[in-house]
Amino acid sequence: MNLSDSRTAGQAATGQPAVSQKAAAGQRTATSGAVPRPAQAPRPSSPRPLARFSAAEAVFSAIRQDIEDGTVDVGAKLSSEATLAAQYGVSRSVIREALRSCNALGLTVTKTGKGTFVVADRVANDLTLGQYSARDLNEARPHIEVPAAGLAAKRRSQEDLEHLKEIVASMLSETDPETWVSLDASFHSAIARASGNKVFESVVADIREALAHQSETLNMVADRQHVSDDEHLRIVEAIESGDALAAEDAMADHLSAVSVALDTILSK
Repeated sequence: MNLSDSRTAGQAATGQPAVSQKAAAGQRTATSGAVPRPAQAPRPSSPRPLARFSAAEAVFSAIRQDIEDGTVDVGAKLSSEATLAAQYGVSRSVIREALRSCNALGLTVTKTGKGTFVVADRVANDLTLGQYSARDLNEARPHIEVPAAGLAAKRRSQEDLEHLKEIVASMLSETDPETWVSLDASFHSAIARASGNKVFESVVADIREALAHQSETLNMVADRQHVSDDEHLRIVEAIESGDALAAEDAMADHLSAVSVALDTILSK
């Protein structure tokens, strides 16, 4: 069975190892362009390049469904990355993205040098995101990143602003999931740095890896990437205008949307 990185996946052929594909990935379009200034007219709509998530989502959905319906038993070892890549006709990096989301949902555990094993047939009550959980992040981030955004609106330098706009512009056109989540983490780190508060900057730097894991899982499971792009644009516009309250509101709305998406994943 063959998946391309930008086309809708078909059903997996029978008799393949470990898992069979049972989900298809849809295509998406959204707007693209440079980061707008508040006084500018709305940007014209144009298609964004398709992200590689179309393939990774299909592989992830297939593995998850096979685990949850008992096709693959708890305790079983999944096929190797190379075997799964050949089965689905995708790169090993796409397979790794799918497996990381299975790990984050508590369905599998990957042991270095041994492979990936099924440890549960249902999603965990919380996500594991590196050294922190999703619950840890959800409880802490509003107390750190909301005031940081407000301070950034009042204290940011022109260099800070241009850096933020460059990051968001790169995210709008980025099709590689790993690069996008790295940019996402950089975006939040840059806001904390622009706040001029060293404590905020240090804390966000400490949770950066967990933020990347969270973004990757949400993008794949809850289709959050393009929605996040729009939320980031609103944050940058408020910071650019120097409106601290608007920046705090935009960041609070962004974090609330992330929390809702996580709750949706965990309640499935």
